[in-house]
Amino acid sequence: MNRGSWDKFRKTKNNFRNLIHELDQELPNLQNIQQKFVDSRGGNAVYKVETPIVYNTALDDITTDSEIKLILVADNPGRREQAAENKKYLVGPSGKIAAKFFRETMGIDFYKNVIILNKTPIHSPRTIELKDLCKLGGEPVASALEKSQKVMADLLYKFHEALAVPVYIIGYSEMKKGGLFETYTEELKRLYADKPEMYKELFIYRHFSMNQFTIDLKKQALPNEPKAKSLKRIGTGYRQRILGF
Repeated sequence: MNRGSWDKFRKTKNNFRNLIHELDQELPNLQNIQQKFVDSRGGNAVYKVETPIVYNTALDDITTDSEIKLILVADNPGRREQAAENKKYLVGPSGKIAAKFFRETMGIDFYKNVIILNKTPIHSPRTIELKDLCKLGGEPVASALEKSQKVMADLLYKFHEALAVPVYIIGYSEMKKGGLFETYTEELKRLYADKPEMYKELFIYRHFSMNQFTIDLKKQALPNEPKAKSLKRIGTGYRQRILGF
């Protein structure tokens, strides 16, 4: 990473950390709300909420010598991601599937060569349950969720600008109009609309959970088409469908 890229990366990372701090200050009762929701699920689904809003500490392991080849955007931190022993993104089953895919298909070390972001840093057991969390927490939580999406979209854009590597956004179903991450989508449209040199390296895919990503890749691959070409074609198609460019 050259000096210019490193300075931009470090500044953006610090902005990310500041976002987490701001949200923590704005939502002092969020952890209690999340715990109440988790407890209501009962049985084996109950666990201790330790990090209500998660900064990806893996970013702190990146140095000027790091070779970043890809930026990956998932949804939001789940049970494993928020655990105090982790505080990292995509460390659960979906992360393991992703790591295997990138290692075997693209020769990329998921834990050394990939920056992982989310559409929001606010924790929920499952992404779709952010809706329930907003109902339980009311307007303050709903507003914080919307704010966090705008800032996370801006962070992605700045990381992308600094590092000039491809971006994979996974899990597009809630990015559509009326979805949980519609705000994130609209902010991406605003940021990238007049930057074709950047958005042509932004690709959107199905999620890695339950192997949706790899199943979709196999389903849409053309005979004798190189996998890299399939990935680009499929990711471009979903980007055009979701972002309109």
